[in-house]
Amino acid sequence: MEYQNKTQTMPHFSPLGERGLAIKAENITKKFGDFTAVYHISFEVEKGEIFGFLGANGAGKTTAMRMFCGLSTPTSGEATVAGFDVYKQAENIKKNIGYMSQKFSLYGNLTVKENLNFFGGIYGISKNELKQKSAELIEKLGLENEKNKLVSELPLGWKQKLAFSVAIFHQPEIVFLDEPTGGVDPVTRRQFWNMIYDASERGITIFVTTHYMDEAEYCDRVSIMVDGKIAALDTPSNLKKQFDAQNMDEVFYALARGAKRGE
Repeated sequence: MEYQNKTQTMPHFSPLGERGLAIKAENITKKFGDFTAVYHISFEVEKGEIFGFLGANGAGKTTAMRMFCGLSTPTSGEATVAGFDVYKQAENIKKNIGYMSQKFSLYGNLTVKENLNFFGGIYGISKNELKQKSAELIEKLGLENEKNKLVSELPLGWKQKLAFSVAIFHQPEIVFLDEPTGGVDPVTRRQFWNMIYDASERGITIFVTTHYMDEAEYCDRVSIMVDGKIAALDTPSNLKKQFDAQNMDEVFYALARGAKRGE
């Protein structure tokens, strides 16, 4: 099943700089002993942008994401996330972002409703607001009949949509999505990306990694990491022109085939 491109379903993304920056990185480097996992990467992400962060296994994208989430300190370079310094204000970063991993981010031994209450409490949402937001979210996701079921009993697609909804429950500045649609069916992937578009329209910046190159087409801009460096960064259409490619798969392979690092 083909997905509709963002430009066909939503207003076109505004030129970089009009809405301010959500992420700014300059020469960010991360070393582990003699090994350099991330080497002098520099880029900017605008508020509300859907930014694809791609790379083969071992390219350094997960290490980079951890630094931008405030979970790991860079070895050198400068960066701000949601206006906070990655060295001095990591805790502030954590409070202003959402995060969802491929391995699922909720507690399977809690019900849908219990998960919402738990994470709402962590995010500091007031009791009255939490009750209202939970009811609205359950209705929006069509989970009225499943709200008292254990999350572990839900189909994978519903789990992933619920996990994303919880990651943006507190209306964060930025949400980091690490392979969010891995293993789900094409229909659910389409629904998931509609949720991403909606969050972007509400001003949430989307920073997403994916192995599905067709999904790279739905991002406003895409960076591709190779051996710890950003090998290319532009809109999908410009990257395809630059590499004389029919699709993002061809762009990715043109860059990744020269990689020296593996998983």
